Amino acid sequence: MKPSTRKTVLILTPIILLLIIAIIIFFPKQSDKENEQRTLNVLNWTSYIPDEIIEEFEDEYKVKVNYSTYSSNEELLAKLTSSQTGTYDVVFPSDYMVDLLISRDMLNPLDIEKLPNSTNIREQFLAQPYDEENKYSLPFLLATTVFLYDSSKIDKISSYKDLQDPSLENNLVLLDDQRIIIGAMLNASGYEMNDTHADHLEASLEFFNKIKPNIKAFDSDSPKTFFITKEVDAGLVWNAEATLAIEENPDLRSAYPEEGFALSMDNYVILKGSKNTELAHEFINYLLRDDICQRIVDEYPYISPNKSVESLPDEELTEVLSRGSYVENVGADIKSFDRLWAKYK
Repeated sequence: MKPSTRKTVLILTPIILLLIIAIIIFFPKQSDKENEQRTLNVLNWTSYIPDEIIEEFEDEYKVKVNYSTYSSNEELLAKLTSSQTGTYDVVFPSDYMVDLLISRDMLNPLDIEKLPNSTNIREQFLAQPYDEENKYSLPFLLATTVFLYDSSKIDKISSYKDLQDPSLENNLVLLDDQRIIIGAMLNASGYEMNDTHADHLEASLEFFNKIKPNIKAFDSDSPKTFFITKEVDAGLVWNAEATLAIEENPDLRSAYPEEGFALSMDNYVILKGSKNTELAHEFINYLLRDDICQRIVDEYPYISPNKSVESLPDEELTEVLSRGSYVENVGADIKSFDRLWAKYK
């Protein structure tokens, strides 16, 4: 071998070795990256999306969904503020909580181009005051509060005053939700459910104190269980919980409170700082599908904003929307509600 050739080989040999080492190290890492499973972190209300729908999304999109739950908007806010940015991707806050999260700059704008199934939403559920341009949110499900009672033991419950009846001592279940219950007691006292006047809030407490001896439990997760197990004869619950309880016990009846009741629209939103915004949009778009919306309300019979899902007859839906009231963000006055709730409980 010529000296020049030998020299060239000596120079190239370490370069070739380095290339081989790089190939060994680099390509497995690339392969690992390609095989790395995408992960979505979801925080939602309890009993809201059937487990099999989440599992089917995971299979169809080859992803992993970490699914956590909460029982109230206040619990949701506490979880968000106590966790690091990026901990959760998709959450489902109610109307007033959407407004609050927007005001705190905690939401990522939605990319409507990535949500083609958003055209399935009825116009009447869009452009609500808490997000008039639907820049940050789209409606998921609408809940209403209703009375539920055992007609074999109680003739009728149609007014909040009926809940004060001494015969119902230790025999009521109410939702464990401060804005909903305080709002109900404001309605019962002749005021709007978002009223913040100090005297009116005090009047709501006075009305509530006449009901308090009759309360067996506060429960937002599964108040229907108290009826199915026949631990209570009456209560104020979510409409879907009432429907499911009636399926178990045909003696049960539901009714909208005549003084007024809450509408609670829960919404799809993506949190600011989400590390998985593309997947978050895919998940929301998946849930907006007609067939998925139908399956959700088949199991959890709330009111769907989807055009193809008939949760209520149109005439009844129109009446419900006209008589009910959305909970609103009351800003700094929430401290008054917090103090009052402590007295309620």
